[in-house]
Amino acid sequence: KRALESIEIKNENIKLKNEKFYDYDFIGKSPKIIKIKQLIEKVSSTSSRIIIYGESGTGKDIVAKEIHKNSNFKDGPFVIINSTLMEPNGIEEDLFGLEDEKGIVKTGFFEKANNGTLFIDEIGEMPIQTQAKILRFLTDNSLIRVGGNSSVNINLRLICSSTKDLDALVESGDFRKDLFHRLNVVNINIPKLSDRIEDIDI
Repeated sequence: KRALESIEIKNENIKLKNEKFYDYDFIGKSPKIIKIKQLIEKVSSTSSRIIIYGESGTGKDIVAKEIHKNSNFKDGPFVIINSTLMEPNGIEEDLFGLEDEKGIVKTGFFEKANNGTLFIDEIGEMPIQTQAKILRFLTDNSLIRVGGNSSVNINLRLICSSTKDLDALVESGDFRKDLFHRLNVVNINIPKLSDRIEDIDI
């Protein structure tokens, strides 16, 4: 019961973050942060896939939102997936949706992000079998809901983040090399909080 309540609270926090989307800004004046801001401005106008690296609390989600706000997808939804909070047994239904024998459809995160941006937080936590289906989606720009038969075309921008070294996960066999190359078109490295002392007003 406590675990379910915890998940509900975390999901509600994500919902509230989305509702207050434009209250967020990526701030800072140190050379490293200025460089990231310049990179955000440069990549926002493209549709390139991006991986954002950084420690917890460094603002990876804020960077993703800044890119979305300045992109061609800004009028579409911004959908967040936190891979660490997803239930392994239902992860593919959550991502790609569900269609039962009566034709009743449960929309997944990929469909919800259609014509917008999908931000997958901690992509390295995705199960290896799910990674294969994400790769298939990136190849075809379409998906088939769990239990369904027909393809659904999706147009979105995909941004991922990781606190882990995905190169190391590829070497250990915990992350698909082909998916990594599909995702790693542009990567942004956010400095550690300890390296951003110039951004803190004392």
